[in-house]
Amino acid sequence: MLRSMYSGISGLKNMQTKLDVIGNNIANVNTFGYKKGRATFKDMISQQIAGASAPGAGLGGTNPRQIGLGSMISSIDTVHTGGSLQNTNRELDLGISGDGYFRVSDEDGENIFYTRAGNFYFDEEGYIVNADGYYLLADDGRIQLEPGTFASFSIGQTGQVNYIDNDGELQEAATISLAYFANPEGLQKAGSNLYQISANSGEENATTPGEEGTGLLVAGTLEMSNVDLSEEFTEMIVAQRAFQANTRIITTSDEILQELVNLKR
Repeated sequence: MLRSMYSGISGLKNMQTKLDVIGNNIANVNTFGYKKGRATFKDMISQQIAGASAPGAGLGGTNPRQIGLGSMISSIDTVHTGGSLQNTNRELDLGISGDGYFRVSDEDGENIFYTRAGNFYFDEEGYIVNADGYYLLADDGRIQLEPGTFASFSIGQTGQVNYIDNDGELQEAATISLAYFANPEGLQKAGSNLYQISANSGEENATTPGEEGTGLLVAGTLEMSNVDLSEEFTEMIVAQRAFQANTRIITTSDEILQELVNLKR
Protein backbone atom coordinates (compact mmCIF):
# COMPACT_ATOMS: atom_id res chain seq x y z
CA MET A 1 0.00 0.00 0.00
CA LEU A 2 1.26 3.52 -0.78
CA ARG A 3 2.78 5.41 2.15
CA SER A 4 1.18 8.62 0.88
CA MET A 5 -2.29 7.25 1.63
CA TYR A 6 -1.50 6.77 5.31
CA SER A 7 0.19 10.18 5.44
CA GLY A 8 -3.02 11.68 4.08
CA ILE A 9 -5.07 9.90 6.74
CA SER A 10 -2.87 11.33 9.51
CA GLY A 11 -3.33 14.79 8.02
CA LEU A 12 -7.11 14.39 7.99
CA LYS A 13 -7.16 13.40 11.66
CA ASN A 14 -4.98 16.36 12.61
CA MET A 15 -7.14 18.86 10.73
CA GLN A 16 -10.22 17.44 12.41
CA THR A 17 -8.60 18.07 15.78
CA LYS A 18 -7.61 21.59 14.75
CA LEU A 19 -11.18 22.34 13.67
CA ASP A 20 -12.45 20.98 17.01
CA VAL A 21 -10.18 23.43 18.85
CA ILE A 22 -11.23 26.32 16.60
CA GLY A 23 -14.91 25.46 17.03
CA ASN A 24 -14.56 25.50 20.82
CA ASN A 25 -12.81 28.88 20.68
CA ILE A 26 -15.60 30.40 18.59
CA ALA A 27 -18.27 28.89 20.85
CA ASN A 28 -16.63 30.63 23.84
CA VAL A 29 -16.00 34.00 22.20
CA ASN A 30 -18.31 35.67 24.76
CA THR A 31 -17.34 33.55 27.78
CA PHE A 32 -15.89 35.72 30.54
CA GLY A 33 -12.27 34.87 31.33
CA TYR A 34 -12.03 32.18 28.64
CA LYS A 35 -8.53 31.43 27.30
CA LYS A 36 -8.34 30.19 23.73
CA GLY A 37 -6.83 26.90 22.64
CA ARG A 38 -4.28 26.25 19.90
CA ALA A 39 -3.35 23.00 18.17
CA THR A 40 0.21 22.47 16.95
CA PHE A 41 1.64 19.60 14.90
CA LYS A 42 4.87 17.70 14.32
CA ASP A 43 6.01 15.19 11.73
CA MET A 44 5.94 11.49 12.51
CA ILE A 45 8.86 9.10 12.29
CA SER A 46 10.60 8.97 8.90
CA GLN A 47 11.49 5.75 7.11
CA GLN A 48 15.21 5.49 6.35
CA ILE A 49 15.91 4.65 2.71
CA ALA A 50 19.65 5.26 2.91
CA GLY A 51 21.90 6.68 5.60
CA ALA A 52 24.36 9.53 5.33
CA SER A 53 27.94 8.86 4.31
CA ALA A 54 31.11 10.77 5.13
CA PRO A 55 33.50 12.11 2.48
CA GLY A 56 36.24 9.72 1.39
CA ALA A 57 38.04 7.97 -1.50
CA GLY A 58 37.92 11.12 -3.61
CA LEU A 59 34.14 11.60 -3.21
CA GLY A 60 32.15 13.97 -1.08
CA GLY A 61 29.67 12.92 1.56
CA THR A 62 26.02 12.13 0.87
CA ASN A 63 22.94 13.11 2.83
CA PRO A 64 20.48 10.64 4.32
CA ARG A 65 17.40 9.75 2.27
CA GLN A 66 14.21 9.50 4.30
CA ILE A 67 10.49 9.38 3.60
CA GLY A 68 8.13 10.91 6.15
CA LEU A 69 5.14 8.89 7.33
CA GLY A 70 2.74 11.71 8.11
CA SER A 71 2.07 14.16 10.93
CA MET A 72 0.68 14.04 14.46
CA ILE A 73 -0.52 16.36 17.21
CA SER A 74 2.36 18.06 19.00
CA SER A 75 0.35 19.97 21.60
CA ILE A 76 -3.01 21.53 22.34
CA ASP A 77 -2.09 24.70 24.19
CA THR A 78 -4.14 27.03 26.34
CA VAL A 79 -3.05 30.58 25.53
CA HIS A 80 -3.19 32.57 28.78
CA THR A 81 -2.91 36.06 27.33
CA GLY A 82 -5.15 38.69 28.88
CA GLY A 83 -8.52 39.62 27.45
CA SER A 84 -9.95 43.12 27.32
CA LEU A 85 -11.82 44.45 30.35
CA GLN A 86 -15.46 45.37 29.84
CA ASN A 87 -17.12 47.95 32.09
CA THR A 88 -20.19 46.69 33.96
CA ASN A 89 -20.31 49.19 36.88
CA ARG A 90 -21.33 46.31 39.14
CA GLU A 91 -19.44 46.22 42.44
CA LEU A 92 -19.01 42.45 42.54
CA ASP A 93 -17.68 42.20 38.97
CA LEU A 94 -13.89 42.00 39.20
CA GLY A 95 -11.32 42.04 36.43
CA ILE A 96 -7.61 41.33 36.81
CA SER A 97 -5.34 43.82 35.06
CA GLY A 98 -2.30 41.57 34.66
CA ASP A 99 -1.42 38.04 35.72
CA GLY A 100 -2.98 35.86 38.39
CA TYR A 101 -6.13 33.87 39.08
CA PHE A 102 -8.97 34.18 41.56
CA ARG A 103 -9.02 31.34 44.10
CA VAL A 104 -12.38 29.66 44.74
CA SER A 105 -13.23 26.57 46.77
CA ASP A 106 -15.99 24.49 48.27
CA GLU A 107 -17.10 25.05 51.87
CA ASP A 108 -14.42 22.82 53.39
CA GLY A 109 -11.65 24.34 51.29
CA GLU A 110 -10.48 20.89 50.21
CA ASN A 111 -11.07 21.51 46.49
CA ILE A 112 -9.53 24.77 45.30
CA PHE A 113 -10.01 25.97 41.74
CA TYR A 114 -8.70 28.97 39.83
CA THR A 115 -10.49 31.29 37.45
CA ARG A 116 -10.20 34.54 35.52
CA ALA A 117 -13.99 34.98 35.40
CA GLY A 118 -14.72 37.64 38.01
CA ASN A 119 -18.52 37.67 38.11
CA PHE A 120 -19.19 37.14 41.83
CA TYR A 121 -22.32 37.29 43.97
CA PHE A 122 -23.52 37.27 47.59
CA ASP A 123 -25.24 34.17 48.90
CA GLU A 124 -27.91 34.35 51.60
CA GLU A 125 -25.29 34.21 54.36
CA GLY A 126 -23.28 37.06 52.90
CA TYR A 127 -20.41 35.00 51.49
CA ILE A 128 -18.98 36.08 48.15
CA VAL A 129 -19.37 33.20 45.68
CA ASN A 130 -19.11 32.61 41.94
CA ALA A 131 -21.97 31.59 39.64
CA ASP A 132 -21.61 27.93 40.68
CA GLY A 133 -21.55 28.64 44.41
CA TYR A 134 -17.81 28.25 44.99
CA TYR A 135 -16.50 30.62 47.65
CA LEU A 136 -14.09 33.41 46.72
CA LEU A 137 -11.02 33.09 48.95
CA ALA A 138 -9.10 35.71 50.86
CA ASP A 139 -5.69 35.30 52.46
CA ASP A 140 -7.27 33.56 55.46
CA GLY A 141 -10.34 31.83 54.06
CA ARG A 142 -13.79 32.75 52.83
CA ILE A 143 -15.09 36.33 52.57
CA GLN A 144 -18.30 37.23 54.38
CA LEU A 145 -20.28 40.43 54.81
CA GLU A 146 -23.15 39.54 57.09
CA PRO A 147 -26.48 40.79 55.74
CA GLY A 148 -27.85 43.80 57.60
CA THR A 149 -24.50 44.77 59.14
CA PHE A 150 -23.29 47.19 56.46
CA ALA A 151 -24.62 50.09 54.46
CA SER A 152 -22.26 49.85 51.49
CA PHE A 153 -19.06 48.13 50.44
CA SER A 154 -16.21 48.48 47.96
CA ILE A 155 -13.30 46.41 46.66
CA GLY A 156 -9.92 48.07 46.14
CA GLN A 157 -7.24 47.46 43.55
CA THR A 158 -5.12 45.45 45.98
CA GLY A 159 -8.03 43.24 47.04
CA GLN A 160 -9.24 44.95 50.24
CA VAL A 161 -12.95 44.38 50.81
CA ASN A 162 -14.11 47.42 52.79
CA TYR A 163 -17.57 48.28 54.07
CA ILE A 164 -19.37 51.01 55.94
CA ASP A 165 -21.08 49.55 59.00
CA ASN A 166 -24.42 50.72 60.36
CA ASP A 167 -22.63 53.23 62.61
CA GLY A 168 -20.98 54.87 59.61
CA GLU A 169 -17.52 53.48 60.41
CA LEU A 170 -15.19 52.16 57.71
CA GLN A 171 -14.28 48.51 58.28
CA GLU A 172 -12.12 46.00 56.39
CA ALA A 173 -13.66 42.54 55.95
CA ALA A 174 -10.85 40.69 54.17
CA THR A 175 -8.28 40.87 51.39
CA ILE A 176 -8.91 38.91 48.21
CA SER A 177 -5.93 36.76 47.23
CA LEU A 178 -4.68 35.84 43.78
CA ALA A 179 -2.79 32.72 42.77
CA TYR A 180 0.15 32.49 40.41
CA PHE A 181 2.03 29.48 39.05
CA ALA A 182 5.45 28.66 37.68
CA ASN A 183 3.77 27.31 34.53
CA PRO A 184 0.21 28.64 34.14
CA GLU A 185 -0.13 26.93 30.74
CA GLY A 186 0.16 23.64 32.63
CA LEU A 187 -3.15 24.25 34.44
CA GLN A 188 -5.88 21.78 33.60
CA LYS A 189 -9.33 22.97 32.54
CA ALA A 190 -12.05 21.74 34.90
CA GLY A 191 -15.05 23.29 33.12
CA SER A 192 -17.27 26.18 34.27
CA ASN A 193 -14.42 28.68 33.70
CA LEU A 194 -12.32 26.86 36.32
CA TYR A 195 -8.76 25.51 36.28
CA GLN A 196 -7.06 23.10 38.62
CA ILE A 197 -3.46 22.21 39.38
CA SER A 198 -1.81 19.58 37.21
CA ALA A 199 1.46 17.67 37.48
CA ASN A 200 3.20 20.28 35.31
CA SER A 201 1.68 23.57 36.49
CA GLY A 202 3.62 23.86 39.72
CA GLU A 203 2.11 24.43 43.14
CA GLU A 204 -0.16 27.34 43.98
CA ASN A 205 1.42 30.56 45.20
CA ALA A 206 -1.14 32.86 46.83
CA THR A 207 -0.48 36.57 47.27
CA THR A 208 -2.10 39.99 47.49
CA PRO A 209 -3.07 41.53 44.13
CA GLY A 210 -0.25 43.67 42.78
CA GLU A 211 2.50 41.65 44.49
CA GLU A 212 4.78 38.89 43.16
CA GLY A 213 4.03 39.92 39.59
CA THR A 214 0.25 39.55 39.85
CA GLY A 215 -2.13 42.15 38.47
CA LEU A 216 -4.37 44.63 40.22
CA LEU A 217 -8.12 44.23 40.58
CA VAL A 218 -10.44 46.50 38.64
CA ALA A 219 -13.87 46.57 40.26
CA GLY A 220 -16.86 47.06 37.99
CA THR A 221 -15.27 45.25 35.04
CA LEU A 222 -15.17 41.74 33.61
CA GLU A 223 -12.42 40.19 31.51
CA MET A 224 -13.64 39.13 28.08
CA SER A 225 -12.46 36.06 26.17
CA ASN A 226 -9.10 36.44 24.43
CA VAL A 227 -10.51 34.81 21.27
CA ASP A 228 -9.93 36.89 18.12
CA LEU A 229 -12.66 35.98 15.64
CA SER A 230 -10.70 37.21 12.61
CA GLU A 231 -7.80 34.97 13.59
CA GLU A 232 -10.08 31.99 14.23
CA PHE A 233 -11.87 32.34 10.88
CA THR A 234 -8.52 32.58 9.10
CA GLU A 235 -7.28 29.45 10.86
CA MET A 236 -10.53 27.72 9.98
CA ILE A 237 -9.97 28.43 6.28
CA VAL A 238 -6.38 27.18 6.52
CA ALA A 239 -7.54 23.98 8.25
CA GLN A 240 -10.29 23.44 5.69
CA ARG A 241 -7.88 23.81 2.78
CA ALA A 242 -5.39 21.48 4.44
CA PHE A 243 -8.18 18.95 4.95
CA GLN A 244 -9.09 19.19 1.27
CA ALA A 245 -5.44 18.79 0.24
CA ASN A 246 -5.10 15.63 2.34
CA THR A 247 -8.24 14.17 0.81
CA ARG A 248 -6.68 14.81 -2.61
CA ILE A 249 -3.59 12.86 -1.53
CA ILE A 250 -5.79 9.88 -0.68
CA THR A 251 -7.76 10.20 -3.92
CA THR A 252 -4.61 10.40 -6.04
CA SER A 253 -3.06 7.42 -4.25
CA ASP A 254 -6.25 5.45 -4.84
CA GLU A 255 -6.17 6.29 -8.55
CA ILE A 256 -2.57 5.03 -8.79
CA LEU A 257 -3.53 1.78 -7.06
CA GLN A 258 -6.44 1.43 -9.47
CA GLU A 259 -4.05 1.81 -12.41
CA LEU A 260 -1.86 -0.96 -10.96
CA VAL A 261 -4.86 -3.24 -10.60
CA ASN A 262 -5.87 -2.49 -14.21
CA LEU A 263 -2.44 -3.51 -15.54
CA LYS A 264 -3.58 -7.13 -15.56
CA ARG A 265 -6.29 -6.27 -18.04
